[in-house]
Amino acid sequence: MTTILAVEVHDVRFPTSDSADGSDAINRGDYSATYVELRTDTAHVGAGFTFTNGRGNEITCAAVRALARHVTGKTLEEIVAEPVAFWRSLSADAQLRWLGPEKGVIHMATGALVNAVWDLRAKVEGKPLWRLLAEMPTAELVASIDFHHITDAITPAEAAAILDKGRVGLEERLALITQDGFPSYTTSVGWLGYPDEKVRALSRAAFAEGWRAVKMKVGGPIEDDVRRARIIREEVGPETRLMMDANQVWDVDEAIANMARLAEFDPYWIEEPTHADDVLGHARIQRAVAPIRVATGEVAANRVIFKQLLQAEAIGVMQIDACRVGGVNEVLSEIVMAAKFGVPVCPHAGGVGLCEYVQHLAIFDYLRVSASLDGRMVEYVDHLHEHFVDPVRTVSGRYVLPEQPGYSAEMKPESVAEYSFPDGPIWSARLADGVEA
Repeated sequence: MTTILAVEVHDVRFPTSDSADGSDAINRGDYSATYVELRTDTAHVGAGFTFTNGRGNEITCAAVRALARHVTGKTLEEIVAEPVAFWRSLSADAQLRWLGPEKGVIHMATGALVNAVWDLRAKVEGKPLWRLLAEMPTAELVASIDFHHITDAITPAEAAAILDKGRVGLEERLALITQDGFPSYTTSVGWLGYPDEKVRALSRAAFAEGWRAVKMKVGGPIEDDVRRARIIREEVGPETRLMMDANQVWDVDEAIANMARLAEFDPYWIEEPTHADDVLGHARIQRAVAPIRVATGEVAANRVIFKQLLQAEAIGVMQIDACRVGGVNEVLSEIVMAAKFGVPVCPHAGGVGLCEYVQHLAIFDYLRVSASLDGRMVEYVDHLHEHFVDPVRTVSGRYVLPEQPGYSAEMKPESVAEYSFPDGPIWSARLADGVEA
């Protein structure tokens, strides 16, 4: 029996805006984590977080504290026995739900807590999360999914059939990715705030390191986008996949027109070409820019948005996010929906710890759900991994399977202490010098 005694919440922020790391057409901030630790009556500590962009992280921390009463005092065993009931206690709290529902700060806080519980469970069972999920009985996986509002897209029986089919050949697939790693792409070459010479140098270095899929940010003046795309193509060659990401900045007609200009560089996908909630806009863009794929999902609020994107044939790539939605349980629903609709899952990563998280989800998808690597890649950004106890590892542009028990979410105590806001030494010194937080 493992009882959760306390929920500890930490506001952890890294000053990434200093170097324009993470800069795109709409975002430039300080990569931050609402970091949660579940203290138990055993030696195991569950770690989870949700990712934010600096100011406002304190709001998500407050939301976690408001929801913590649904976790404190619970045993891991009773949560595992009734996973959807536990999930709904967080996502559908009778009063806090008003602040969503199932979207925004309250849902991200739910995700942080839910992910921490899954990390705790994987540690207790002595398995990395991807293995825990891949080996889980079909009935238990299905019982972990809240099918409310998505049965018109996928039923529990359909999900069970997909998961049962995924058992066939699982060991062969595991042997393959254990040997070769999991396909990945890097976004580190093309942040929008980088000068041209840095983009060129990073693109050249990435190609030399073995990356054969790279992503650039677009959404500035179109002539700048064209110039930067040409630089990257010159350095990585015609065979390397080049993805583009507009971070929601374009209107629908603008996206179509701009992609007509950028099509000469053979983009594999255009990511977030317009407002994240505009399902019909994405569908119109997808029809207009094909065979270029439309990809989105990193800020999709919940499984219902993904359901509509799939039903409207609005995306050619689903980009699940590990902590924008309500944690592992909700991601499971999104992965099985994508399988039913035949759309590959390429998780969104980067930020603080997102690479650590989503590697587990992508591996599970391949091993137990999709059974195919066709079109599947995990995003990689070479930032902030040194702050994690079990950081991601890549070799020649491919993820190496994590081996430690858990969800790879645990941060080093010294990093939490140093970068805690506003009292950690990094931030207290900056604030004393008058640097804006």
